[in-house]
Amino acid sequence: MYLSKSPFSRNLRRTDGPEDGDIASQDKQIADFLESAGIDRQVSQVAFEIDAVLQQWRRRVNKRELATAALRAFGLDDELDQAQFDVLVAIAAPALEFGEERESETMVSTVAARLRIDPSRASRLVSDLIGKGLARRAVSQQDARRTIVELTARGTAIVDAVRRFKFLVMGEFLSGWTEVERQTFVPLMARFVAWADEAQSVGPERFPDEIAAIAERLARKCAS
Repeated sequence: MYLSKSPFSRNLRRTDGPEDGDIASQDKQIADFLESAGIDRQVSQVAFEIDAVLQQWRRRVNKRELATAALRAFGLDDELDQAQFDVLVAIAAPALEFGEERESETMVSTVAARLRIDPSRASRLVSDLIGKGLARRAVSQQDARRTIVELTARGTAIVDAVRRFKFLVMGEFLSGWTEVERQTFVPLMARFVAWADEAQSVGPERFPDEIAAIAERLARKCAS
């Protein structure tokens, strides 16, 4: 089932065509380039396919389709936007979602770290939620000099309702998968996500010559 009908599978044959062309031609050229860097063409094909799926997934996730549907279903979409709901979840800090980043107390800086957003943005979003009565500031029980953020009863109820909605829909979908598919997918997905955290530094460290060649090509194209 996986990748067997990929639209890319017929597009990665070696080509001696023009340097520029349509996307399919460019993908062939990229595959040639990767092969010169020591990356097998079959691996390149999978990389193309994974990226295509991830870009589609990113566009869908950016809309937070399930959370949006839940907020709409509960009549909350006029009160909360997705960024604000993300902060509610970051304050609630479900253990499986945040893992080692989960702490017993939550500060604005904790929210920023969990969501990987700028602290000033996290501060504004937390203030919005406090203004809506969904979160509150409190004094830390561990350090009286420190201000923490907690959910109110209503904020907790909203997070619970949206997560129940999301997992109801997701659970129904995954019920159509075999046990082998579920057990295979989850660790591979976790492995890929963990790699993504390190991926930004991989290019310059592992492929300095190739990166330099790409930069030279870019400069030449921009100058023409």
